[in-house]
Amino acid sequence: MSSVRTLCIAVLLVGVLTGCGTELAAQVDDPCDVVTPSVAQPEIELVQTTDGLDTPAYLTHAGDGSDRLFVVEQPGVIRVLANEQLRSTPFLDIRDRVGFGGERGLLSVAFHPRFAETGRLYVNYTRAGDGATVVSEFHVNDDGSRVDPDSERVLLTVDQPFSNHNGGQLQFGPDDYLYVGMGDGGAGGDPRNNGQDLGTLLGALLRIDVEPQNGQPYGIPSDNPFVGQADARDEIFAYGLRNPWRFSFDSCTGDLFAADVGQNEWEEVDLVEKGGNYGWNVMEGNHCFRTADCDTRGLERPIVEYSHDLGCSITGGYVYRGSDVPDLVGHYLFADFCSGRVWSAFQNDSGEWTMNQLTDTDLRISSFGEGPDGELYVIDIGGGVYQVTRP
Repeated sequence: MSSVRTLCIAVLLVGVLTGCGTELAAQVDDPCDVVTPSVAQPEIELVQTTDGLDTPAYLTHAGDGSDRLFVVEQPGVIRVLANEQLRSTPFLDIRDRVGFGGERGLLSVAFHPRFAETGRLYVNYTRAGDGATVVSEFHVNDDGSRVDPDSERVLLTVDQPFSNHNGGQLQFGPDDYLYVGMGDGGAGGDPRNNGQDLGTLLGALLRIDVEPQNGQPYGIPSDNPFVGQADARDEIFAYGLRNPWRFSFDSCTGDLFAADVGQNEWEEVDLVEKGGNYGWNVMEGNHCFRTADCDTRGLERPIVEYSHDLGCSITGGYVYRGSDVPDLVGHYLFADFCSGRVWSAFQNDSGEWTMNQLTDTDLRISSFGEGPDGELYVIDIGGGVYQVTRP
C-alpha cells in the first residue's frame, strides 16, 4: 500500500490545535494496513442523511450483509435506516418496559456475531419503575423484518442507586464475548466508591458469554481478570470508570477505546486493557480528584483528555476504517455533547497520542455509529443522523 506521510512535529496543549499541512493521502487500498495516520489533522464534513428521529442515542449495523442501519431511540424503539430512508415500522418497540428520561432509556443494541444465523440481538435499557439496568436478548421474526418483543430473555439486571451514570453501551468484542459498560451508579463524586470496588458491577466494564452456563442466563469467560478472586465480581473486565457512555473496538486491531464522562473539570479517552483500573474516583483524567495529591500507583492514565473549557460531556466514537475519507483512516473520533466539537486522536510513530479538533458543530452529539463498510455516523439527539465525509 502506498500513502503520503506528512512529516511534522505536532505539539498539543488541550484546546490548542497545531499540526502540519493537510496534503491528501493517497487512496488507501486496505484501511487495516494503516499503522500511523498519514495526516495529523484531516478535513471532514458532516452530511445529514436523515432526520425526524425521537431522541436517537445510538446507531449500528447487524453484520448480516444487508444495507440496513439500526437507530436506537431512547424512549424504547429501534428504527431501520435503509438507503438513507427511515422505515415507518419499528424494528423493536419495548416502550412498555423502558423507563425514559434524562440519562435513562433504551441505550444501545448489539447484534450477535452470527446474527444472520441466530437472529439474536441484545439491548441495554433502564427498567420502568425502579430504573435498574437490564441487559436482554431478543429474537427477530421469521423473515427478519422485526423483533418479537415477547421473545425477551433477561441476561443481567443491575440495581441503580441513582438516576444517572447508567453507562449503557453494548459491544461484541473480537472474541465474540459481550462487553457491557456500567457507570458508577450516579449522584456526584461516586459517593459509594463504586468505581474502586471490585465487589460491585457498577463503575466497570463487564465481559460475559451470552450463552447460558451452569443454569445461569450467561457464562463467565475463564480468562476474565478477576475470576475466582475473593470480594471481586467475575464479570469485571476493567474498572475505575465513572460513566463509560460509549466505547468501541477498532475493527482492524481489536483495540478497545472507552470515553469516560468526567465530573468537575476533565473528560477522558482510555485505551482499555484487561484488568485495568482507570482511576475513578481517585482521579479525574490525569488529575487527582478533590485533593491536591493522591496515590496513583496502579492506575491507568487516559491517552487524551480535555478540560471543561471545551465542553462538559464526552461522547466516544470509533477508529475510522472506511474508504471515503482516506486521510482519516486510523484516527479515533470522539466529540462533546455540550459544545458539539469533534476531535480525533491518533498515535504517532513514537507512540505518543495526539488529539486535534476536526470540526465545531451546533449538534448535541449523543453517539457515533459505524456502518458495515467502516464509514462513521454522528448522531444528534435532536433527531438527525450525519455521515462523516470529506469536504
